[in-house]
Amino acid sequence: MDTKTNFLDRNEFNFDPAPEAIEAIKSFDVKKLCFYTRIFNQGKKSIFSEYLSATYGIDEAQVLIGYGGEDILKQVVHFFLTEDDRKTILIPNFSWWYYKSIAEEVNGRSIMYPIYEEGDTFTYALDELRQTIERENPKIVLLASPNNPTGNMLTPEELKTICSFVPASSVVLVDESYASFVSHDNSYVKALIEAFPNIIITRTLSKFYGLPGLRLGFGFMSRQLERFTRYSTKYLGYNRLSEEVGIAVLKAEGYYRKIAESMNADRRLYEQEIGLLPGFKVYRSNANFILIKYPPALKAGLQEALGTADYKIKFMDEPELDSHVRITIGRPEQNRTVIDIIKKVAAA
Repeated sequence: MDTKTNFLDRNEFNFDPAPEAIEAIKSFDVKKLCFYTRIFNQGKKSIFSEYLSATYGIDEAQVLIGYGGEDILKQVVHFFLTEDDRKTILIPNFSWWYYKSIAEEVNGRSIMYPIYEEGDTFTYALDELRQTIERENPKIVLLASPNNPTGNMLTPEELKTICSFVPASSVVLVDESYASFVSHDNSYVKALIEAFPNIIITRTLSKFYGLPGLRLGFGFMSRQLERFTRYSTKYLGYNRLSEEVGIAVLKAEGYYRKIAESMNADRRLYEQEIGLLPGFKVYRSNANFILIKYPPALKAGLQEALGTADYKIKFMDEPELDSHVRITIGRPEQNRTVIDIIKKVAAA
């Protein structure tokens, strides 16, 4: 890997892991790798799922674990789109391309429903979504909150409203990979999966907790979807080192919350400095990235200047977003450099 390059293009973590994570690796008893975990003898999946159960106050049987949030998303889509003859999944139109890709892997039919730009953000049109659900009778309704790359989110009240009009025979799949940047109050998760019989919420340690290389994701589901766990649960357990590191970073919430505060401060710098440039527009974001619209004539200049400085950001090429960049919010000095490069190119 090129250690000189500043990777601000894939929403990775440019800070150090929490000391608790480092200590968990240093103190790990490597002999544990010689044996399967025996926790399956207790009818549980993992010490990690057990910890999540206690932390969120949710029955361990309703906790999901995967090889990153990506793995759980793929499992859910593959399982439910092949469960019967209903092969339709609804996906937000401005969202991660991967959703459509994993549906196509099982010959799923993807229908994009609109997210609209409103001022400096994007919003879900709940009435239109309801009408689309009534018309298409989808097997899965996918929601992303906060959404990548637009950065907008659904409130717990909005999630509840959507769940109220999705029929019980359809699955509501909520990708909350970036949710921990929004709030530390997770009480709504338990309330939703107890109130509705058809909801799965996925999360990850890759974003807020900054460990994409660990490949550990988790989620929660309604008890009525127990049939899915029989498909997804690994009988002999999970990676024992990852389990212990995962628990360690969840215990280090305060460390990561301080980094999130630093990101928020630099997000405001983008808004204040880049947002004032002619032809630029900076969108509000509830995640560890920011979406910026720029004058298309500056694209080549921006790419050249950033490349010369060994900085990578994401130049979007999706329809209606092809004059936008998504920038991962990195360390303060990285953000300062990117802001200065953009300002210099804009002033040339």
